[in-house]
Amino acid sequence: MKKRFALLAMAIVLSMFLAACGSNDEAEGSTGSGGKDKDVFRVGLEAGYAPFNWTQMDDSNGAVAIEGNSEFAGGYDVEIAKKIAEGLGKELVIVKTKWDGLVPSLSSDKIDAIIAGMSPTAERKETIDFSDNYYESDLVMVVKKGGDYENATSIQDFSGAKVTAQLNTFHYSVIDQIDGVQQQTAMESFPAMRVALESGIIDGYVSERPEGVSASAANDNFAMVEFTEGFETSEEDTAIAVGVKKGSELTDKINEILADISEEEQKELMDAAIENQPAAE
Repeated sequence: MKKRFALLAMAIVLSMFLAACGSNDEAEGSTGSGGKDKDVFRVGLEAGYAPFNWTQMDDSNGAVAIEGNSEFAGGYDVEIAKKIAEGLGKELVIVKTKWDGLVPSLSSDKIDAIIAGMSPTAERKETIDFSDNYYESDLVMVVKKGGDYENATSIQDFSGAKVTAQLNTFHYSVIDQIDGVQQQTAMESFPAMRVALESGIIDGYVSERPEGVSASAANDNFAMVEFTEGFETSEEDTAIAVGVKKGSELTDKINEILADISEEEQKELMDAAIENQPAAE
């Protein structure tokens, strides 16, 4: 009898313990499908592609804390992300992610959206969906000021030059339009390319105009070359859009929010981002 009573008591205690655990899990994970917090908008970006996005050490100029460390992210993408989060009625969380990790992070639900100066190319559209564009730009070349290529007007002026671009971007794919170019290995990030340019490892790198303006503003040794005879590109290459999961209900909501951001406001946000970027970027 005592044995049965003891077993019954143990069963009651165990059931109470499991119930408590369940309620705690529910409280911590009252997050909707996939364990994701319904009240949070998690955005992935590199925080290394000024003026679209960068890393800084404080919250000046509207920068947002980066999840998991003491750094902050600022830039044009962050300002757009803030507007989208506000429109969605959610708290913005910035997840600093390497470029190559952005799409996998989106696909695995580690982030809700990519707002990282990403172009909605046909190749990427096979894996993820995109919003309407929130910026459009042209391709330029960043070179050493006073060097052999500062006064170039055509991409063919870079014949024989050592040129690169960021890994897994359409920027890299257009380099072969230059006859006789010495196409260098693609690099992981724009800060890495700036170091390579400064040290003479490369003669130039391909980027979009805002980054070119940013680079030349941040470093007096750099110049931005704009072409009269430039790269052949499509609109999907030079446009910038928000990446979301295939079939995401966020797409229409994000488009509604972006529709309220005029071209004039986009320009103002980009001009402010270029002005506010850290000198080290």
